[in-house]
Amino acid sequence: MNSSKRISPPTLCLLAVASLFVHLPLRAATLHGRVCLDAGTTASCPQKAQGVADVAISNGREVVRSDGEGRYSIKVADGDTVFAIKPANMAFSDRSNGLPRFWQHYAPNGSPKLKYGGIAPSSSLQFDVALRPLGKVPGALDMLVFGDPQPKSLKDVGYYDRDIVAPLVGHSNARLGISLGDIASDDLSLYPAINAVTTRLHQPWLHVPGNHDVDVDAGGDAHALDSFRNIYGPDTYAWLEPQASFIVLDDVVMTPGKAPGYIGGFRDEQFTFLESVLPMLDRNRLLVLSMHIPLFEPTGKDTFRDADRERLFALIKDFPHVLVLSAHSHAQQHWFHDASTGWHGAQPLHEFNVGAACGAFWSGVKDAAGIPASTMSDGTPNGYATLHVEADGRYALAYHPARDPADTQIGLHAPKVLRKGAYPAWGVYANMWMGMVDTRIEYRVDNGPWKPMTRAAQPDPALLAENMRDDAAPHLRGYDRSPEATPSPHLWRGALPTDLAVGEHRIEVRAQDRWRGEVSATTRYRLEDAKP
Repeated sequence: MNSSKRISPPTLCLLAVASLFVHLPLRAATLHGRVCLDAGTTASCPQKAQGVADVAISNGREVVRSDGEGRYSIKVADGDTVFAIKPANMAFSDRSNGLPRFWQHYAPNGSPKLKYGGIAPSSSLQFDVALRPLGKVPGALDMLVFGDPQPKSLKDVGYYDRDIVAPLVGHSNARLGISLGDIASDDLSLYPAINAVTTRLHQPWLHVPGNHDVDVDAGGDAHALDSFRNIYGPDTYAWLEPQASFIVLDDVVMTPGKAPGYIGGFRDEQFTFLESVLPMLDRNRLLVLSMHIPLFEPTGKDTFRDADRERLFALIKDFPHVLVLSAHSHAQQHWFHDASTGWHGAQPLHEFNVGAACGAFWSGVKDAAGIPASTMSDGTPNGYATLHVEADGRYALAYHPARDPADTQIGLHAPKVLRKGAYPAWGVYANMWMGMVDTRIEYRVDNGPWKPMTRAAQPDPALLAENMRDDAAPHLRGYDRSPEATPSPHLWRGALPTDLAVGEHRIEVRAQDRWRGEVSATTRYRLEDAKP
């Protein structure tokens, strides 16, 4: 016999209704706000502050514009981040952490319980945006581009500071910066320390989320970036400059239960946002799409959802000036998309897969300053890139090895000594960090005739030698070994003559960089007589 208390029918009815409301999603609300000229406030627009009209505001899907008094309203749902799209001739004020103030969360329920906190409950339906005129703007835009900074500890944050940021403080003419994902390496509690370093550069800084920026305990894609968004705001947004239009795209789609747990791709709401924002952009300017996972795929690997890539390409194919920036690979490569990857624009679409600021995850033997070499698996030294943009859509890229006063562009590897008269089976290798398939590289010995070098789809021998030194060492040479060398897409070889005089000989290598013009490097080898 059941001894539990009976519940009356009216009570049962009330409980059923209550249960229904518990499981119903919150209804959409309307968020209001005002866009004004910065009147000494960083959080709201005083009633007397001058409104700014025609500023675009988005909830990550739709875009609305402020009216003549700077007022706007937009529909929001739980979990939305509302943000302003920076007008080309204006600037945002800064938050207390030094990052631009251009967004606000609407999350009445907040995040589920997450190790790194996620987003706290926030139900405010008021968001004001303060702007200030840029003033006189240079004709061109210079910006800093960092691939994965990816520190896994405060020790690594120190490397990031001393190796990448400190040499740039006071020595860069950039007016904008961006980090292309993996801001941290899984330990998201490092964000404040990382930001304290990056903001020493005193310029607006954009952040792209990476696969190591996710809340791994989120259980799925919906809340996977909550802790990232808590600090950096929207994961997909637009930012306008007089010379270029920037769109940041989160392209890390979590796939729990499927190795490696994520894949490159986009979501329907991101396409809705693109469909809303692309028509408002000036097509005479360069359109820069910034993401973490490359759109191209390594041979034999399925790393990006083809349908998503093709859908993106269809939206931007009529833009005459487009550049894609990506990271993730901890190597460096230029890729030109065509019909084989779903691109059908008038010209091939250039994607620059930028080498990592952390290189090979802050690995390798430390130098005299106590900073690891961190050479990447393709032989590229860790460092950063710069992007120069003209108002007519033209751009120029450059890569800069960390703490290298010579700004070396070609790494050379050659034998120290060869036998005079030996079969010329040994060569000089030139690793040109910014090299492309059509890059012309030549070499000569002792002011002899210039000869073409041949592309060599093989590992950089300089890094192979480092691998051998690690193998032969009886003790660890660093915290983490240098990475295993992999075939480099920008390596060239030239055979060294052995029929010259005994003694030292000078090797010169020159290359035509697409934007810098001629770059060069030199090294030496020696010929000796030998008897069997």
